[in-house]
Order: sequence, then C-alpha cells, then structure tokens
Amino acid sequence: MQLSRNLLSGKNKYLFGAMLLLFISVICAAFSMTGNDDFDISRREVLLRRIGHELLLQSGDSKSRVLPVKKIADDEYQISFENELTFQPDSLVNTTRRVLASDPCARDYIVNVLNCGNSSVAYGYAISRNQKDDIIACLGRVQPRACYLINITFQPKGTNTAKYVYLLGSLTLFAFMGFIFLRPGKPQNVLPEDQSDTIEDQSTSIEHQSPSIKNGSTSVEDQPKTPQHQPTSMFTLGSVLFDAQHRQLLVNEKTIDLTGTETRVLGIFALSPNETIERSRLQKEIWEDEGVIVGRSLDMFISKLRKKLEVDPAVKIVVIRGKGYRLEISS
Repeated sequence: MQLSRNLLSGKNKYLFGAMLLLFISVICAAFSMTGNDDFDISRREVLLRRIGHELLLQSGDSKSRVLPVKKIADDEYQISFENELTFQPDSLVNTTRRVLASDPCARDYIVNVLNCGNSSVAYGYAISRNQKDDIIACLGRVQPRACYLINITFQPKGTNTAKYVYLLGSLTLFAFMGFIFLRPGKPQNVLPEDQSDTIEDQSTSIEHQSPSIKNGSTSVEDQPKTPQHQPTSMFTLGSVLFDAQHRQLLVNEKTIDLTGTETRVLGIFALSPNETIERSRLQKEIWEDEGVIVGRSLDMFISKLRKKLEVDPAVKIVVIRGKGYRLEISS
C-alpha cells in the first residue's frame, strides 16, 4: 500500500511539472505577438506620414512640415499639417490606396478630412478589400485651401482578441487537467467505537436547534425588498428639455426630433455636462456593437446636434483639441 502511494505521488509531481512547462510555453507564445504588433504600428505611422508628405507636394508645398502622426484611438490615426493646404479628392483617394497597399493589414479603412476649426467633415470615403464595396463620392472637385486634419480608421485585425482567447482557452484546459490528475483521494477515516455515541449526541443537538435556524431563515425572507432606482430619461440643458425616451428636444413649446444615434450621443453628454468626453469613449459606447463605422462618423452626428441645440445659445458642444468634446451649459 505504501509503495502504491509513493508511485502515485511521483506521478502527480511529474504531471504537475509537465503542466507548468506547458503553461509557461503558452504564455510566452501568446505575448510574443506584442513585439510584432508594435512593429506593425510603427510601420503604419511611417506610411501615414508618407501620405501627408505627398498631399503637401500635390498642394504645391515642398517646405512646410507634416506634424507627428497621432494615434487618437484603437486603430484610428490623425495626420495634421503645419500650414494650410488644398487637395483634390481623386488624388487623395489614389494616394492613400497606393501607399497603404504596402500595409498588409490595411485592407479596410475609412478616411475623414476634418476642418481644424470645428471638426466638421469636409470630405470622406471608405475603402474595402473588394473595390465594389468602396464608398467614394464627389470626385473631381478641388477643395479650398484651409487647415485640414485627416483621420484614418482601420478595421481591427483581431490579433489581440485571438491572443487572449487562446490564452484563456489554455488556462481553462490546464485547470481541468489539474482537477482531474491532481485532485486528492477521499480519506477513509475509521472512528473508534467509543466515539460513535458522541457523534450521535451531537447530531441530536443539531436537530433540536433546527427550528430556530428555520425561524431565522423565515425572518430573513419576510424582510421587505427595497425597490430598485429607476433612472430618469429627462434632462434639463439650459432652456432645452431633453427627452431621451421619446428622442426629442423641447424648447418654447417647440419639438425637435432626434435620431437614435443622436439620442445616444447626447445622452452621454447630458450625464456629464461641462466635462470633457474622450472621442474614443464616444466611439466605443455608440458603435461598439456595430463594428467599424462605414459611411458615417462621430463628427457628422456632433455637427447635427450642434445645429439642433442652436435654439439655446447657452448650450453648445465644443471641440477639445487632442481629447474629445464637451457639452458646455452657461449659467
């Protein structure tokens, strides 16, 4: 019997060591992808600077600088310039398509050209790996010389998601193997005969205590439940009443209808008035379930909300450069 126990103990130690080595290997393999991701990001930023450089040359500017490329959100970058410039939509589309062809992960992306002053969209288009799915309009119209920002949003390639799914699946497998092979056997304890009477006496005393325990549980069940707080759907924004449930703005007995997306965007601002809301947070909360934004952008909805809030000059949405937006309500 002692020999069999020793063999079983040695087998468990061997299995534990093998599982530990496998676990370390999985972690190293999963996180070794990070280095490749960093290299791809750096290479992509160089390509984006090349796009800005060629746009300046096409605008007749060979001296001013392309400012450092900013990563403003996951898979979203911004190209900015030192001086004003003009561009032709045809040249912009062809340049981005040609330069980003060197990035194997840039097969689906959206380009939005924004005005620096108010972040309104001056021009935009979407490129897909299948050209028949491209969304391109207004070609052949030269844009006026002005200060522009170019935002490029890439479709996530899912590397990080695959890495964490792979790691989580491996952890689950190791936990199951550990439960099967390393669980201890049930001990078989033999009690002396003189202790049996003591155990019976203890069980009898527990049975006598059961009514009080039951009564205690009944008293807990009889306690009234506190009703849950119901969040409001009405917000006061200056002289404007925002009805989120019915998607409306009410001011001076006038009703302004809102779309579903406009309601969700304004709802985030209404919960945090006079506070800066990051652009990445807005995109995540509004479009998280819809994947990549195709044909529309956050800036378009912000511009529409600005026009609808013009009924009260004390209420306005302002741009916080490099951060996001803020709903300002003057007292």
